[in-house]
Amino acid sequence: MALNIGDKAPEVLGINQDGKEIKISDYKGKKIVLYFYPKDNTPGCTAQACNLRDNFSELRKSGYEIIGVSADSEKSHQGFIAKYDLPFDLIADADKTLSTIFGTWGEKSMYGRKYMGMFRTTFIIDENGIIERVISPKEVKTKDHTAQIL
Repeated sequence: MALNIGDKAPEVLGINQDGKEIKISDYKGKKIVLYFYPKDNTPGCTAQACNLRDNFSELRKSGYEIIGVSADSEKSHQGFIAKYDLPFDLIADADKTLSTIFGTWGEKSMYGRKYMGMFRTTFIIDENGIIERVISPKEVKTKDHTAQIL
C-alpha cells in the first residue's frame, strides 16, 4: 500500500534525531518536502542532503519545510547532521513503518543481488497534509534536488 498524489499523509511521521515525535500538524500552513533516502554518509545521500542544506533559505522562502527519512538510527542521524551542518530534521525510521506506508521500502537489485532497501523518493505535501507531487527514484537528481522541488 503506497501513498500517491491526492492521498492524505499520516499525521505522525516518526521520531527525529533527538527522539522528538514529528507530526504533519507541526507544519500547519507550510508545504513539506518529505524525502526518503537510503543511508546517512553515503555519496548520493550526502550530495542530496547538502543540496537541500545549501538552498534551505530559498526553500523556506517558498514555503517549504524539509524532513529527511532513512532507516538509520537517531544516533546516526545526529552524526550526519553534525558532520554536514544540516538545518532540518531527519526521521529515524529504523522499523520501516513510515517507509512502508509511503511505499519506499522494498526489494532492490544491484549486480544481480537482491536485497531490501530504501527507494530514494521525495513527496511534496501541501499545507493541508495532502500529497501533491511525487519525485520518483528514477527522477531524483541528488546534486540538483532543490531545482526539482522549486
